[in-house]
Amino acid sequence: QVQLVESGGGLVQAGGSLRLSCAASGRTFTSYTMGWFRQAPGKEREFVAAIRWSYGSTYYADSVKGRFTISGDSAKNTVYLQMNSLKPEDTAVYYCAAGRGGSESYVLRIRYEYDSWGQGTQVTVAS
Repeated sequence: QVQLVESGGGLVQAGGSLRLSCAASGRTFTSYTMGWFRQAPGKEREFVAAIRWSYGSTYYADSVKGRFTISGDSAKNTVYLQMNSLKPEDTAVYYCAAGRGGSESYVLRIRYEYDSWGQGTQVTVAS
């Protein structure tokens, strides 16, 4: 099991930027697929982005492609989600997750494929 702690959420104006961090402990994140999901009030938790460090593979939801970037720092065992050009519809609680599956050609993108979750961090984008 890996323990995950998110940080970096907050209130930002539309068009602004935020960077979320996910610190992993217990196991090095480079042996996992690390993903970001989000859940808006009254909606299902949805996939945002993921990275399989060992293959250098990333995958993004269409709704964030070109605006969000997932990356990692193996020395800090931390994964980041850089969010630019934020929109009010990006408002949600953002969760970091870790999963042990995936391959060079398939980056985990479904909720049940992940088995460790952080507590979430709130992102609010004001119009």
